[in-house]
Amino acid sequence: MKLLKRAGALAAVATLSACATQAPAPHVTASVPQQWQAPLPHQGQQTELANWWRAQNDALLVQLIDAAQTASPNVAAAASRIAQSRAERVAAGAALAPSVDAATSISRANQQSTLPMGTVSQAALQASWEIDLFGANRAARNAAQERYDSARAGWHDARVSVAAEVANQYYGLRACQQLLAVAQQDAASRSATAKLTELSAQAGFQSPASLALARASAADGNSRAIAQRAACDVDVKVLAALTAIAEPELRRQLAAPSSTGSAADAAAPALVIAELPASTLSQRPDVFSAERAVSAASADVGTAQAARYPRLTLSGSVGVANFRAGGDNTKTDTWTIGPLAMSLPIFDSGKRSANVDAARARYDSAVSSYRATVRQAVSEVEQALVNLDASAARSSDAATALQGYRISFDAVEQRYQGGLASLFELEDARRSRLAAEQAVINLQRERSAAWVALYRAAGGGWSASNTDTTSGTSPAAGTGSDNRNGSGSSALASPQ
Repeated sequence: MKLLKRAGALAAVATLSACATQAPAPHVTASVPQQWQAPLPHQGQQTELANWWRAQNDALLVQLIDAAQTASPNVAAAASRIAQSRAERVAAGAALAPSVDAATSISRANQQSTLPMGTVSQAALQASWEIDLFGANRAARNAAQERYDSARAGWHDARVSVAAEVANQYYGLRACQQLLAVAQQDAASRSATAKLTELSAQAGFQSPASLALARASAADGNSRAIAQRAACDVDVKVLAALTAIAEPELRRQLAAPSSTGSAADAAAPALVIAELPASTLSQRPDVFSAERAVSAASADVGTAQAARYPRLTLSGSVGVANFRAGGDNTKTDTWTIGPLAMSLPIFDSGKRSANVDAARARYDSAVSSYRATVRQAVSEVEQALVNLDASAARSSDAATALQGYRISFDAVEQRYQGGLASLFELEDARRSRLAAEQAVINLQRERSAAWVALYRAAGGGWSASNTDTTSGTSPAAGTGSDNRNGSGSSALASPQ
C-alpha cells in the first residue's frame, strides 16, 4: 500500500513537471524600413567603423578620446553594472546545482542514566538541492545572463558616447580656432582702415562722420576677436574636464606643430554605412541591450509563473562522530539521504498571481521600449544622413560665395584707398566677406558634427560579437585596433 502511494506521488510530480511554464516570446520584431529614406554617403559601401578615428591620422584626437573614456564616470558606472550583473548571473546559476555546507559541533554532557559523562564531537557535510521541476531557477539564470550581456553592451555604448562627445568638442574647438583667426584678420583689417581714414580726415579728405564710423568698425572687430578668443578658451576648459588632462598640458598639445589635427584642416573623416537599415541597427549596442531586456523580462515571467507550482527539494549529509568518556573513544560514521520534501502553494491571497501580472507588465514595457529604441535609432541615422547630404550640397555654394565676396572686398578696398569708394561701401563689403568666411567654417563644423552623429548612430564599430571578447580594457572606442592581427589596433573588449 505504501509503495502504491509513493508511486502515485511520483507520478503526480512527473505530470506536474511536464506542464512547463509558458513565458512570452523572448524575441520580438520591430518595424524597420526596407531602405533608408535619405541619400547614403559613398553609395553605402561597407567599412569598419572601429577604424574611423584613425582615418584622419590625428594622434591627438585618439589620445583625447582614450583619456576621456578612462576618466568618464559614465564608463566607470557601466563597468560597475557589468560587475554587478556578473555576480547576479553567478548567483542565479548556482541555484541549479546542489549546495554543500560543512558543519562541526562539540558538546559535553552528563546524563542521569547508565551512560557516563562524555564529550561528543561531530563533523559533517550537509547537501541540499532544489529540483527545478518547472524551470524557475533556469529562468532566473537566463534572465541574469541576458542582463549581463546587456550590461556589457551598455559599457560599449557609454564608450562610444564619450568618443562622440570628445570628437564633437575637439572639432568644435578647431573650428573655433579658425573663426578666431578670421576674427583677428578682420580686426587687423578694420584697424588699418581706421588709421587710413584718420589720416585722410586730418588732411580734410574724409568727414568726421566717416572717421567715427571707421573707429566704430575697428572697435567692433576687436570686440569680436576678444569674444571669439573667450569662446575658444571655454572650449579648451570643457575638453580638459572631459579628458582629465591638465589645461596647460592640453594647450601645449593643441598648439604643437606635430599635431596633424591643426585648426586649418580640422574636419571629421568620412565614413560609410550599410545600405540596409537592419544591418546598421544590428551594430548599435543600445538596440542590442534593449533586445536583451526583452529576453530577461520574458524569463522573469517564467520565474514568476513557476513560483505558483510545487517545489521539490532533496537533502542529505555525510559525516563522522566521536564520543569520548572515561578515556575511551567511540567513533561512528553517519550519513543520511533525505528528506525528499515537496511544498505546494495553496493560499497566498493572490500574491503569486499578482507577481505574474507584474512580470508580464514589465515584459510589455520592455517590448515597447525596445521598439521605441529601434525607431529612435532609425531616426538618428536618417537625421545624420540628411545633415550630411545637405552640408555636402551647400559646400560648393559656400565656397563660391566666399571667393566672390573676397574678390569684391579686395576691389572695394582698393577703390576706397584710391578715393573712389565710400567707407560705407567698404564696410558693407567687409561684412559680406566676414559672413562668408564664417559660413564656410561653420558649414565644415556642421559636416563634422554630422559625421560624428552618423558614427554614433551606426553603433561606433560595435557588434554583438563584442560581448564575447576576452577580458581587458580596450583603448578608445572607435580607435579600431586589434592586436591579435598584428595591426597595432585593439578590439572593443568589455570587462568580463
